[in-house]
Amino acid sequence: MADMIRATGLVKRYGQVTALDGLDLAVPEGTVLALLGPNGAGKTTAVRILTTLLEPDAGSAEVAGIDVRTDPGGVRERIGLSGQYAAVDEYLTGFENLDMVGRLYQLGRQRSRTRARELLERFDLSEAGDRPVKTYSGGMRRRLDLAAALVAQPTVLFLDEPTTGLDPRGRSDMWEVIRELVRSGRTLLLTTQYLEEADRLADDIIVIDRGRVIAQGDADQLKAQVGGERIELVVQQASDVPLARSVLAELAVGEVQVDEHSRKLTAPVTGGTGVLMAALGRLDANGIALLDFGLRRPTLDDVFLTLTGHAAEPAATDSADHTQPDAEPGAGRTRDQEPAR
Repeated sequence: MADMIRATGLVKRYGQVTALDGLDLAVPEGTVLALLGPNGAGKTTAVRILTTLLEPDAGSAEVAGIDVRTDPGGVRERIGLSGQYAAVDEYLTGFENLDMVGRLYQLGRQRSRTRARELLERFDLSEAGDRPVKTYSGGMRRRLDLAAALVAQPTVLFLDEPTTGLDPRGRSDMWEVIRELVRSGRTLLLTTQYLEEADRLADDIIVIDRGRVIAQGDADQLKAQVGGERIELVVQQASDVPLARSVLAELAVGEVQVDEHSRKLTAPVTGGTGVLMAALGRLDANGIALLDFGLRRPTLDDVFLTLTGHAAEPAATDSADHTQPDAEPGAGRTRDQEPAR
């Protein structure tokens, strides 16, 4: 299976900040690669280089077999990009936004209008298609932005944190849209901060931190690296903490962590709900009352804490990905830079 996206040794610096430090990645045709990392890890910088919006300081990259440096126009003809923020004109209607993109791609008047109506229907925006975008919800704007990225029917899609800012229902709706795109055979590179999102959508996951690849594999492989499942519980009485710790230690596959202040205990386990039920039975038999309990899988912070020794950094440190902000309308989409010929 041929690689539709390939990067080797990508380096990008913004002054004293190294956003990418020798990034390698490959995405086979018809698959989804999730680039997972916190703000500032270099995800958006990588996308901007692969979509010809930035020049790398070193390294090489090809998209659909075309070199991003020597033939950026050829790359733009074959890709679609949906950035972190919906790059739509809020004073135009949904239909007018899509029609405008078609005209920029020189699809012609009739084809642009037909394609706009097709995409409004596909993304469940037909009823809102003739309303100004400023009346749209955040989820509707994200769907319209993704529809715009599909106007020219690209074979490769770049989705940069497509569910940022969406509520749980909006995120779920967007996941279903992305799954449909995958079923249609497109190749996707998806950036995200959410391990759950990568778990549901990606065939392969690359975890990056400070511009470097620190882990690669599918979601289960990554979760295995951070200890798999965990039992978390909060005991009602502080005096029960030592006994609860002893009970959990009999079932744990690693050290039981205790927060004395909150009376919270965390135990790495294997066995799913079966081991949770066993723990609850033993705790009840010892007369230990609980305020809260649950079985959870690793979070993004768990992955980073295990792999790098530090938790995911807050948005305020996002210097690498946002030194070049998406301040101008259309800055996050390649079609606004140079329409396909």
